[in-house]
Amino acid sequence: MATLSALATTWPDPNSAAAFLSDPTDNNPTSVVDSSDDNHDPQSPPNPNSDHNLHNNMPFSSSPPESPPPAPRSPPSLFHVCFNQDQACFAVGTDHGFRIYNCDPFRELFRRDFDNGGGIGVVEMLFRCNILAIVGGGPDPQYPTSKVMIWDDHQGRCIGELSFRSVVRSVRLRRDRIVVVLEQKIFVYNFADLKLLHQIETIANPKGLCAVSQVVGSLVLVCPGLQKGQVRVEHYGSKRTKFIMAHDSRLACFALTPDGQLLATASNKGTLVRIFNTLDGTLLQEVRRGADRAEIYSLAFSSTAQWLAVSSDKGTVHVFNLKVNSGSSNENPRSASDPNLAVSSSNSSLSFIRGVLPKYFSSEWSVAQFRLLEGSQYIVAFGHQKNTVVILGMDGSFYRCEFDPVTRGEMTQLEYHNFLKPEEAF
Repeated sequence: MATLSALATTWPDPNSAAAFLSDPTDNNPTSVVDSSDDNHDPQSPPNPNSDHNLHNNMPFSSSPPESPPPAPRSPPSLFHVCFNQDQACFAVGTDHGFRIYNCDPFRELFRRDFDNGGGIGVVEMLFRCNILAIVGGGPDPQYPTSKVMIWDDHQGRCIGELSFRSVVRSVRLRRDRIVVVLEQKIFVYNFADLKLLHQIETIANPKGLCAVSQVVGSLVLVCPGLQKGQVRVEHYGSKRTKFIMAHDSRLACFALTPDGQLLATASNKGTLVRIFNTLDGTLLQEVRRGADRAEIYSLAFSSTAQWLAVSSDKGTVHVFNLKVNSGSSNENPRSASDPNLAVSSSNSSLSFIRGVLPKYFSSEWSVAQFRLLEGSQYIVAFGHQKNTVVILGMDGSFYRCEFDPVTRGEMTQLEYHNFLKPEEAF
């Protein structure tokens, strides 16, 4: 059960051309929001003629005494990091607010630090629109973890909220929809009036796995089904629901192309990634990250669906070459119910003895890799420049790397920043 309230007299239009965030050239990106009292009066400046400004036992001086320099502020604790829908920006939630960054060129666009230091556990952008969805997080959350707060950065305050009876795991935004993910239920709302349109029951989903298409028009939503390893695909335009048995074990991660036609999935084994056609559930391709178990943190398609990037706790980001086009299938597609899910690789030198050797030897491997600190959590997306990827770490690291699809092998690091450095570093 969810309740909602609109706190604004006029609801913003996310499609408005004027509704965009600060430009990267903004010279004053930092703002402090006083959440304790929206109607407080600014503190009056001191009156030089008041006795309260005199310091006892202090000799007269023509200049005020120098105040000690402020103590350096320690880097914030990071609770959340995610890209926006076109990977041009990313948002982070910290123990005292949230921040928005531009990817290329790398720059902090703005930050909103709350006076009482409340934590933000989820920040979902809507492209570069001034509307964001935020959820409290950490040991001292700014807002209840069971509420989705709709933040209008033009007004610098929350203009609406969606309240639930359990913790909000994630939020997904489109220009026409708000999707809220709970542990075992998903709610789909109309953006314009916050009207509830659909409820979906899922298997336990502590990671808040959910993906939505972003192309204007019909909505495609992907979420866990009611069985282990099952994916549910909702095609709202055609009013069709498709269930895909993607893996034998639990889902760890999945990603959707912007048009909603291709789906990449990984299980908690973390060795294989599978690419499906969402329309009929056909398995189009299977690629191998490695032989050892791993926790997959993120999957990302390139804008043309030519490449797929994968990050995991093994400390390596992989880029795979996809042999499928969005909306088309392979020459010999297989059903998702086929127990032999290995897809043949035309360039494998072992193809002539496939069926004798284990699938490991006939797998499709990545064309490029980038080594990171093993055990740290990273997410990945493709950059707007050709053959580049952007990597974000929960340790505050920002990498931009380039891969060569011809020579293959190790990527070249183009850029590195730590976005958790004190604000004066920017």
